[in-house]
Amino acid sequence: MAQSIGFYGAAETVTGSRHILSFENKKVLVDCGLFQGNKELRQRNWEEFPVDPNDLDAVVITHAHLDHIGWLPRLVAKGYRGPIYATRATIELCKISLPDSGRLQEEEAHFSNKHGTSHTPALPLYDEKAAYECLKYFSHVDYNSLHDLPGHAHFRFLTAGHILGSAFAEITFRDGTSILMSGDLGRYNTPIIKDPTPVEYADYLVIESTYGDRIHSHEDPLEKIASIARDTAENGGALIIPSFAIGRTQELLYYFRVLQDQKRMPRIPIYIDSPMAVSVTHVYAGAKEELDEEMVRSVESGHSELEPDGINFVRDRETSKALNSQHGPLIIVSGSGMANGGRVTHHLQHRLSNPTTTVLFTGYQAEGTLGRRLIEGAPSVHIHGMEVDVKARIEKVNALSAHADQAEILKWLGFFKRPPKQTFIVHGEPPAQEALQQKIEEQLNWRTVIPKQGQQFELP
Repeated sequence: MAQSIGFYGAAETVTGSRHILSFENKKVLVDCGLFQGNKELRQRNWEEFPVDPNDLDAVVITHAHLDHIGWLPRLVAKGYRGPIYATRATIELCKISLPDSGRLQEEEAHFSNKHGTSHTPALPLYDEKAAYECLKYFSHVDYNSLHDLPGHAHFRFLTAGHILGSAFAEITFRDGTSILMSGDLGRYNTPIIKDPTPVEYADYLVIESTYGDRIHSHEDPLEKIASIARDTAENGGALIIPSFAIGRTQELLYYFRVLQDQKRMPRIPIYIDSPMAVSVTHVYAGAKEELDEEMVRSVESGHSELEPDGINFVRDRETSKALNSQHGPLIIVSGSGMANGGRVTHHLQHRLSNPTTTVLFTGYQAEGTLGRRLIEGAPSVHIHGMEVDVKARIEKVNALSAHADQAEILKWLGFFKRPPKQTFIVHGEPPAQEALQQKIEEQLNWRTVIPKQGQQFELP
């Protein structure tokens, strides 16, 4: 049987990464992500999986963001019982993020039903119990360690530099043909974790393209954050930062600490209002094998770079609600990063109409999300069935993305000693994919293709 790959997510969109490799009458799923964003994308989460989950022989996970892992509880609930391979840190993060995802879905369904914001009874895609059930099937694989797959194949993980535990999956079939699944490609010279591993050979490559059409800003993120924090202290308002619990929140804590040490940021209360982010921060502090040299030294010295002065970790819902009536100045860092769910939506609902509020976005905002509407200047937005006037100041830090930009992607591709037979461009909106495709073909003269949802390709 010919080797092939099928693209069932992150095809002409940035969410829902799901790629199926077929070989030797076996099927291996690489990533099992949740679709996020507009209604059409979210609806895909309720569709039947393209193959019977019982027919999958293994699952390989590149990292612990929900657009790469968030459908795993549903996959197991539908019958999958094989191994789910991931790095040790990814598994630790999944133990936090998947139950949190199930719990949030239960809470949002309950809220919708209680307040009548859904035309039909709202149901969670999966609940907290289903999330815990799927964790039973995880099995850790160390970086750079060859591990067997069904069908006489093997794979290894290589550091991707995106978030803690993130990895490229290099899969080799029995005939020696290899395919490198990039997951999400990280950046160079960022704090806390190591840089992406250079790769020299792969017969086939699947590469992300989130920022394939742009170069990240060279603005100083430290000065931008410091300036906004100073303004917040002066006007006595609230600085709300929708933030991804994994990766971005820890990076913000690092920057807060640096700015405080340099006396560039006022010491005002900082609330991390995300139980998941609180738990993830502890995982970061304990994963020394994943950290860069500077972070290892700080951990060993007992001087935590992830605990700025004035930090308050919020776990319970009542304390979170109380923040909505608390006077500033204060900083609230809360999920989700695209403001499309979670506790941050309640803070925005209460504070967007206040001109002393500043909302600072620190990462990519997918099409159809509340975050995207706010940064595009919407005069009002709907949150939990209510129309809220936007009088707050909306800002964005453009230099904090955990995704490589176009130049960084091309830098990483430049390490290859010979072109792959085919490069598949995924995980990007069409303009970003097309721009990256053009650059790769112009500068490297590689063969590329942008797969469509459900499209399959042979890997001869």
